[in-house]
This record gives sequence, C-alpha cells and structure tokens, in this order.
Amino acid sequence: MRLARDWFRQTTGGLPATFWYLWAGTLINKLGSFVLIFLAIYLTTVRGLSEFQAGLVLGLYSAGGAVGTMLGGVLSDRWGRRPTLLTAHLGAATLMLTLGLARGFSVIAAGALLLGMFAEAARPAFAAMMVDVVPERDRLRAFTLNYWAINLGFASAAILAGFAAQANYLLLFVVDAGTTLLTATIIFIKVRETHRVRVRAGKPAAGTPQAGGLRAVLTDRVFLGFVALNIFAALVFLQHISMLPIAMGQDGLSPATYGTVIALNGVLIVVGQLFVPGLIRDRSRSHVLALAALITGIGFGLTALADHAWLYAVTVLIWTLGEMLNSPSNSTLIAELSPAALRGRYQGVFSLSWQVAGFVAPVVGGFVQERFGNTALWVGCGVIGCLLAVAQLLSGPARERRAAALRAPVEPQVVLDPPAPAASEAAATAPTAVAAR
Repeated sequence: MRLARDWFRQTTGGLPATFWYLWAGTLINKLGSFVLIFLAIYLTTVRGLSEFQAGLVLGLYSAGGAVGTMLGGVLSDRWGRRPTLLTAHLGAATLMLTLGLARGFSVIAAGALLLGMFAEAARPAFAAMMVDVVPERDRLRAFTLNYWAINLGFASAAILAGFAAQANYLLLFVVDAGTTLLTATIIFIKVRETHRVRVRAGKPAAGTPQAGGLRAVLTDRVFLGFVALNIFAALVFLQHISMLPIAMGQDGLSPATYGTVIALNGVLIVVGQLFVPGLIRDRSRSHVLALAALITGIGFGLTALADHAWLYAVTVLIWTLGEMLNSPSNSTLIAELSPAALRGRYQGVFSLSWQVAGFVAPVVGGFVQERFGNTALWVGCGVIGCLLAVAQLLSGPARERRAAALRAPVEPQVVLDPPAPAASEAAATAPTAVAAR
C-alpha cells in the first residue's frame, strides 16, 4: 500500500492547480465526445446522405480542423491562450447543436467545416497553456497524465455514445455541446491567462527563432523536419481507423469484433500509461522515439499475418506499446523546440501534421489496399516504421542542440557609454534620445 501511495505521489504530486483544471476539462470534454464516433452512421442512416457525401462531410471537418489549428496557434500567441480557448469552445458548442439540427447536404457540410475549425482551434492554445504552467522537469508527467485522460474519456464516450444513440441521435449533439460548455466554464472561472512573454534586451542564442510570427515557424528546418517525421508516423498509426476495419471485414469479422479489438488500445493505455514516465525518464528522447517507431511498425507490419480476431488483438497490443512511448516524448520535445513567444504557432503547425495525415492516410491506404492488397499495405507500414526509427536517430542530435539553445539564457548586450565630451562640446550638444535600459 505504501508503494502504491509513493507511486501515486510521484506520478501526480507537485503539478500546478491550473494544470489540473485543464486536465479536468480534457477528461470532461472527451467523456462527451459523442458526435465524431457516430457521425458517419448518423449522416447515412438519419440524414439519408450517401456514403460519398458522408465521407465528404468528414473530410470537410478535417479541412476545417487544418485551418483551425493554424488560426488557433496564431491567436493564442497574439490574443492570448484563455480568450482563444473560450472562443473555440463556445463556438464549437454552438456549431455542435447547429449540426445536430441541420437539414440538407450543403448546410450539414458547412456546419461540419466550421465545427472542425472551432473545435481544433482549441488544441494549440490548450497545449501552449499547459507548457506555460508546467515546469520543464514535470512536463513528461503532465503530458502523460493528460494523454491518459484523453484515452479514458474517449473509451468511455464510445460506450456511452452507443446508449445515447439508441435513445435519440440528437442526444449525441446535445451532450457533446454540454460537455464542451462545461469545459469552457471551468476555464472561465478557474484558469487565468498564462501568456506573459516579455521582450528582453539581449542577443538570442545563434540559430534559435525568437520572433517573426508564423514565418519563423515555417522557416525552422529543425522543427519542420520533426513535423515531417510525425506526418509519416501518423500515416501509419491512423490506418487503424481507416483500413484496419476493412481488412478485418474482409476476413469475415464483424464490426462488433473490430470494436472489441480496437478497445484494447484504450484499455492498455488507461492501465499502463501512468507507468511510462518512470520507464523513459532520463532516457535519450531520440532513442525512445526510435524505439516507439520500430515497435509501431512491427505491430502494423504483423497485421499482414492476421486472419483471426486474437491475432489482430495481438498486433493492436504491440503497436499500442509504441504509441504509449511516442506520445509523451513527442509532447515534451515540441514544448522544448518552441520559443516562448511563438509557442502557440509551433503547437498549431504540429497539430496541422495530424490533420494532414488524417486526410491522406485513408486515401493512400485505400489506394494501396485496393491495388496491391492487404499484405502490401501492412508490410509497407512496417517498412515505414523501421525507416522512421533510423530517421529519429539521425535527426535527434540536431533537435537536442536546438532545445538546449532555447533553454540557454539570453546573452546580454553590453553597450559601452561614449566618453564624456568636453564642457564646451556638452553645452553645444543636446541629447536626441534616451536609451531604454
């Protein structure tokens, strides 16, 4: 019992109150994230849209999300984290109800586009605020706890949404909007603005972006290289949503079996994720990310051999281990690669990588699966995972040098006063400016 108390204290102790309010908002929001789980079924069965129209609506949600992540990142730096979060949540709640009442393809499509924009605009502001309030030494624990809350909430929502859909599909939208409003209320009452960047006189470390807005992010080659690696990792990972259910269906397995198998992902994360920080603390992040990519690639690659539910379950358990190693390491590294003045923009660009992968993964996966078969698809995922592991090892030193440079104190600029002029010169010369100190 004492060991359990000590572990719990080490895992959760010492984190600021603001983090826990944000954590509670995450859990509540994910507990009510009903709509996206059943949106495709709702559109085809209740609203009578074709499969193509339903897919287009989902694609428009992702397109809106791509705009939202960039806009949310810029606003969180220029306007503030708190107003961005409040605006995004209030807009998302309103549009959630609007989408539930919408009739006709064009209205539904427009509603999905705007909903994606507002819902995803909160993501970079939320991440930036969490980095603002959590000291660097505690960020691994904090991001792990938040990731745990996301998976616990989403796994519970999948079950609760099924019961809500049986009662009334409109209830999905009402509950989702309600939990979004509750999260906004917590932020409004308990969370203060955390963006307090002051311009300091001095010379930044060489090669570190400190200003310049979005352009600075888009010209940061070290960071963009990391974003590119995440796009490829996400292309592999998101096959579990797009192509895995199709592959299982081709093997004669029911949608319910797919639901049970994929639920193992959430169960393993909820049970084991809180132990991850102790395992990877003080380890090389590049090595952890490389190992995560390798395990994920092996898990998806072995899917080529699966033809029974238990074999699919084994592959899910394997790549889930890779996901558990990848997520907290990714989050802490993004935080360290982001200058404080541009933190929201950096989070927005990184979030955009998931939106890009969310659009490309089903297209590429579907093309490969249709033209070359399931074996080629899953073996290809395995090869990508192995190549990503090598790329993480090769690019790791440059990322760590950049992170160290951003942690380094700003070098003060020493301005030498000019020699005092002679009395006659001083009388004839008036000062034209006063230097700010």
